[in-house]
Amino acid sequence: MIPAKFDYAAPTSVEEALTLLAEHGDEAKVLAGGQSLLPVLRMRLNAPEMVVDIGRIASLRGITDDGSALTIGAMTPYHEILADDRVHSRATLLHQAITEVADPQIRHRGTLGGALVHADPAGDCGAPVLAMDAELVVTGPSGERVIAAAEFFQGLFETAVGEDELLTAIRVPTYDGWASHYEKFVRVAHQWPIVAVAAQVRTDGGSIAEARIGLTNMGATPLRARAVEEALVGSATTEDGIRAACDLAAEGTDPPSDLNGDADYRRHLATVLTRRAVLTALAG
Repeated sequence: MIPAKFDYAAPTSVEEALTLLAEHGDEAKVLAGGQSLLPVLRMRLNAPEMVVDIGRIASLRGITDDGSALTIGAMTPYHEILADDRVHSRATLLHQAITEVADPQIRHRGTLGGALVHADPAGDCGAPVLAMDAELVVTGPSGERVIAAAEFFQGLFETAVGEDELLTAIRVPTYDGWASHYEKFVRVAHQWPIVAVAAQVRTDGGSIAEARIGLTNMGATPLRARAVEEALVGSATTEDGIRAACDLAAEGTDPPSDLNGDADYRRHLATVLTRRAVLTALAG
């Protein structure tokens, strides 16, 4: 289909973009990499009067390392994140998850910030960002504010970013010495995950000292598997040692039912994939 008619602007600064958003209010949509918005426009699921393309704002692109966290500009495309050795070695879980995003063409155009603001619960980026306790930097008319990942996702396709604000950066703590793995289950290649698990663990001797587990497509937003995280602490780094903890993965979730599987199927998958993710991380 052909999108409904809209006006288009391509600001070159955050300030110019914010002015446009303030002027057009809820009739404006922000275009980042376009891999989520453009299909929505083509199917006429949304018909904004104004599309604000932030792809020319250079300050929203790039990666910096302050020693304890990587700050990733919201408009940094996936392929640049994957090519950065600091992400690969110091924020490995995020690197692993982005590797699973769609195909090379989409990873070349799509952006981390765009995916997070789109907030699709089946998206690959939300669960690792949540599991890594990232912070989201949002800029608006009143200045900059920082939102914890745990407070960022507020509902189905809803985030804490206001209509007059932009997500400008993602601060990802580094987890040196942690093991991680992103386990994704699909029926066909490049599909949205039916369920996926983002897991990272820190071991001490022969047991797990800390764990962070994020769940994809197990509710209206990405979720933390808190019960699993707590149960894993002190567990032996063996399949028998972690099995009981991972069986708690579906606790507190509300997965959807669709053509790919009903809610009970997803609850079962969550326990199996969590166990696989933790074991693969430990074997890593």
